[in-house]
Amino acid sequence: MRDNRNYNWKEEVSERPEYSYIEQWITPESKVVDLGCGDCSLLTILKKKKNIFEFGIDISESGIAVCKKKGLGGRAGRIDVKLEDIPDNSFDFSLCNITLQMVMYPEILLQEMKRISRYQIISFPNFAFFKNRLELLLKGRMPKTMLGGYNWYNTGHIHQLSIKDFREFCSNNGLKIIDVAFINKEKTIKGNIAGFLEKFWPNFFASIVIYLCTKQYAL
Repeated sequence: MRDNRNYNWKEEVSERPEYSYIEQWITPESKVVDLGCGDCSLLTILKKKKNIFEFGIDISESGIAVCKKKGLGGRAGRIDVKLEDIPDNSFDFSLCNITLQMVMYPEILLQEMKRISRYQIISFPNFAFFKNRLELLLKGRMPKTMLGGYNWYNTGHIHQLSIKDFREFCSNNGLKIIDVAFINKEKTIKGNIAGFLEKFWPNFFASIVIYLCTKQYAL
């Protein structure tokens, strides 16, 4: 049975649609920590293209083993706890790609990202995407679109959120949004109209959202 709670990573370099957007925001030779790094595919790409100083943390032992085989720094462990081994402001960027909704304490994860880095890049599936709304409305069940085809009982998605939810959290917790990118992964709507709808009604038409944030300092 398919299950995305326990990953068994291999040595391939995977590709995801978020990577190209994240790459654009990373400055060359910066210090980058990837929280929920998996097999370090994103860090591998950034190391090659941006010559970053990298470090990854993931709960999967197999993922960290693959990272080390690739010559990348990392350790196994949870990311939604106090990261005692990482001092304040140790990194230029902290990343959390399509993992926020899969941790027990997302608020701690976001606060730790703010503590240890100058900039934070967070991506997540938008629960308010229109296909999810329709499936819940018409079929009365947890949307499988949101869960990547998994069922409610065999998925690691435990804290679903929408674009509005995330923006409200940022406003209330000292995170300033600098930039944002929207992805219609389902390709339900194509062409220029897709870009228009995602730009002006992202909470309805964007299936994945990527935010670049920084600390909100008091004046």
